[in-house]
Amino acid sequence: MSRVRGVARPAALRLLPWALVLALAMAMLALGADYALGKATLVATYAIAGLGVVIVVGQAGQIGLGQAALVALGAYAQALLVGAGVPPLAALPLGALAGALGGALASLPARRLGGLYFGMSTLAFALIVEEALVRAEPWTQGAAGMAVGAFAVLGWRAASTLEQAAVSLAVLALALVACHRLLRSRHGRAWRAVRDDEVAAAACGVAPAAVKMQAFIVGGALSGLAGALYAHWIGFISPEQFGLVFSFELLMLAFIGGARRLAGAAWGALVIVVIPQLIAVLRDQLPGDWARAAGLELVLFGAVIVAVVLLRPAGLAGGSARSDAAHGDGA
Repeated sequence: MSRVRGVARPAALRLLPWALVLALAMAMLALGADYALGKATLVATYAIAGLGVVIVVGQAGQIGLGQAALVALGAYAQALLVGAGVPPLAALPLGALAGALGGALASLPARRLGGLYFGMSTLAFALIVEEALVRAEPWTQGAAGMAVGAFAVLGWRAASTLEQAAVSLAVLALALVACHRLLRSRHGRAWRAVRDDEVAAAACGVAPAAVKMQAFIVGGALSGLAGALYAHWIGFISPEQFGLVFSFELLMLAFIGGARRLAGAAWGALVIVVIPQLIAVLRDQLPGDWARAAGLELVLFGAVIVAVVLLRPAGLAGGSARSDAAHGDGA
């Protein structure tokens, strides 16, 4: 038996996340290699956006309910730049910059608001961005959406699912390394200090407002980067793709995976992206009309989430308080 914060836990539960990923991988491969690689691409892209949530929510301790708006800014910046003739690789940092600027704007109310009130302000920010994208029809095509070409580098195009998965996984690996270094730096320590006790952090010379803005800028840059890649993989973007449901998915992703661990973004993305697809496929194989009942997928997905929360309350990647401290509380 192992113990988590004084509560006994069967050692077998530590193997639960790995058993889950093995089962999901086998199920995806059974549906076809192209299908599995396509989902791997989305998992990696969602995980990059999830890293932004981990930084803002798990490390800095802020309630962010509008992360999808930052993804949208990156996606539209990428689409507009590529449409103007900028090479996709050169446009990627600018897509991340668009997300970072959005994160800076979303963090401004943190100087006067806190807790749930600040969370509501980020929700309002997301609604404003979505409506602005609809209204800016001359540039964004409004509700009709925009087509985006394949990702390309020096004449090479990521046209196959294997190539798309390789690009997404490579960018995710780079993002994880960068976030790991940030969490071990003074910026990461300042984020955790503000999260744990804002008053004590201020007494030690940390400027909470500036620290919160830094977290939102980094989180926004990661979300914008994910949005830029997402635009290429999907091939078409429209404002409704980045609504409140997407924001809640990203928030749920972080908590399912473990909001205080970087690996939690990857684990959460795996659950959010793959399990609903598997439920949809398996439902068609079940006998009886009840299997085709409306809302059954949501019920089954909710049951999976409840099971994960009950069995792994710290998230699939979550560890004990001692292990979190030993790894920089999230690195």
